[in-house]
Amino acid sequence: MMWPSAVLYDTLIFTPNEDQLHTEPVLHTAEDASPRELWRASWRLLLMLLALGLLVVPLIRELPLGQSTRIGIVAWLLVGLALYWLYAGMGYRPLLLLQLVLFSSAAALLSTKLLLVAIDIRTLTVLRYVARGLILVGAGCAFANLLAMLITLWRRSRPDSGTPGTQRP
Repeated sequence: MMWPSAVLYDTLIFTPNEDQLHTEPVLHTAEDASPRELWRASWRLLLMLLALGLLVVPLIRELPLGQSTRIGIVAWLLVGLALYWLYAGMGYRPLLLLQLVLFSSAAALLSTKLLLVAIDIRTLTVLRYVARGLILVGAGCAFANLLAMLITLWRRSRPDSGTPGTQRP
């Protein structure tokens, strides 16, 4: 015989009813996207990268701030974009996660550099150089993601050529 509290615990914890289950939507990524969704995501990603490179970065360069501050603003902007790309499923999850880690690391390094400058320690410019390198590697991941989506779109759009390694008659 089970104790009433054990029955209640077993009922509530281990055997939930259908109305107690809260199913969340599965995040959509490029791996399971249709060709139309891939095409749309590729264009959106390309337009965002172009707008970032041609409009936003030159505007930030014109701000009357120090070099580390300007790069820090770009890094935090890229962290926000990487989070959006991950949330919107605009690409392949491993590349998007790597991109987010790289941009977040760069933003953390630049924030540390700005705090060190605020307390009058100006000799650690290596933090800015490492952060700039991380941003460039992260941007390379963004372009690799775009290229991978376009290659997947191209492969899905062409007719099936049969199994690999076999010759056609």
